[in-house]
Amino acid sequence: MENKKTLRERLYVIIFGTDTPAGKNFDIALLWAIVLSTVAVMLESVKEIQEEYGHLLLIAEYAFTAVFSIEFALRLWTSKKPWGYVFSFYGIVDILSILPTYLMLFAVSSQYLRVIRIFRLMRVFRVLKLGRSMREADALWISLKSSRAKIGVFLFAVLNVAVIMGTIMYIVEGGENGFTSIPRSIYWAIVTMTTVGFGDIHPHTDFGQFVSVILMILGYGIIAVPTGIVGVDMMKNTGAASGENPGGERIILGKHCDNCGKSGHLEDSVYCRNCGVHL
Repeated sequence: MENKKTLRERLYVIIFGTDTPAGKNFDIALLWAIVLSTVAVMLESVKEIQEEYGHLLLIAEYAFTAVFSIEFALRLWTSKKPWGYVFSFYGIVDILSILPTYLMLFAVSSQYLRVIRIFRLMRVFRVLKLGRSMREADALWISLKSSRAKIGVFLFAVLNVAVIMGTIMYIVEGGENGFTSIPRSIYWAIVTMTTVGFGDIHPHTDFGQFVSVILMILGYGIIAVPTGIVGVDMMKNTGAASGENPGGERIILGKHCDNCGKSGHLEDSVYCRNCGVHL
């Protein structure tokens, strides 16, 4: 039993830590495996390569999936709080990176979802000790969460504008000019408002073109609104964390725990306040 516990502790240091040569080498090897497996998925989508080397790519995929499955199982076994790891950002990405291969047994089209494992390359921040970059990611995530109510109201208002303008264009242009239904006209309004401009539908009448001009000008203003909302919240959160905004909510963007995924530790913290492991 003691040997088993010792083995588990040693594996934990290798898998979750980067302070030892073994831990750093493990993460570097893992990153290379992620890169190669992602490249293999991309190559598999090329028809000529698929026809000639499809069987080799399939074998490689099964090998990569086996490696990632074993790695995930070891992370669960060595983690002090397995469920904390499973529901952390890295845990969810790890699950999604191996799930498509198993789903491929039932739905062939799901195989290309394996490209999602490219997100696992975010572990490079841990390997290269880029902790500040992770804190910046936490700041962005916190700002997005605090802005979600405002952005939700904004999107609802934009949807109302798209419905109204689309309905107007359906009445003005009619089916003979491509606006065959209100949903299709709403599609045109969204495309125009976001300045995408596919050009598959466009107004022919003078009044319809006038409405389009109004919608396009409105679109330029609409695009900037979400950026402003998130930007203000980021400034507020950063000020509150640094003490410059005493009236704001105090948000600490400190160390990140790789074991349970908890963020917000003080800079001088040694152990995770959630799972207790060494940071």
